[in-house]
Amino acid sequence: MEKISALLTGRGNNSLQDKNILDVLGHAVLYYPAHAARQSRYITEWYCSSDDEKILREAEKEGYERIKRPLELAGPTAQHIDCILHALKCMKNIPDILVVLLANNVTIKSQWIDDCISIMLQDRAITSVVPVYEDNDHHPLRAKTLNEDGTLSMYEKGITGKISTNRQDLPPCYFLSHNFWVLDVQVILSGKEGQQPWEFMGDRIVPYIIDDSIDIHQKIDLTVAKDWVERFYDD
Repeated sequence: MEKISALLTGRGNNSLQDKNILDVLGHAVLYYPAHAARQSRYITEWYCSSDDEKILREAEKEGYERIKRPLELAGPTAQHIDCILHALKCMKNIPDILVVLLANNVTIKSQWIDDCISIMLQDRAITSVVPVYEDNDHHPLRAKTLNEDGTLSMYEKGITGKISTNRQDLPPCYFLSHNFWVLDVQVILSGKEGQQPWEFMGDRIVPYIIDDSIDIHQKIDLTVAKDWVERFYDD
């Protein structure tokens, strides 16, 4: 049997104060990822990594064991991989598969988590399974970069052929959702470089396509999150 653990991650030092514990329809934001993972039929241990006591206390209400994050991993420049490695050292047992939950995203369902875990269990050559959403509005073929002279040029260099201005004509473009990631722990601990910028996901990443992903970064995001919960959250 593969050992599978969940790690809820969130720090207290944010531009939107206490964003991880703000109210969304009677629950803290972090309740939604925390509760969804508690309903998983695969996960057997649950942890929360944070520097913030308020976050840790909210997570404990959902049955998560606290991992107090050191201050050097609590700033805006801290890398997720360092928080993950620190948490793995603090766990009672090193899992085979780690489900990393991001505390500021409510767009998550326990069925999604179990689907992604199941995909990895069926093929252990997979290094990670991650939710993604299609967004051709922000396609790299439409992106520009700023030149030294103040003019714009194409962000992607060396492209030949005509590029349509219609997003519908462009090849599908997917972005990682920052709600949860299913990761192979041996890949994380090996230190091998995978696809940038999230190298800890390895180089065989399988997508799990969802319609939308809502990160809480500003107050307007709370309104969108409430609407999503009312319409789609079923755990």
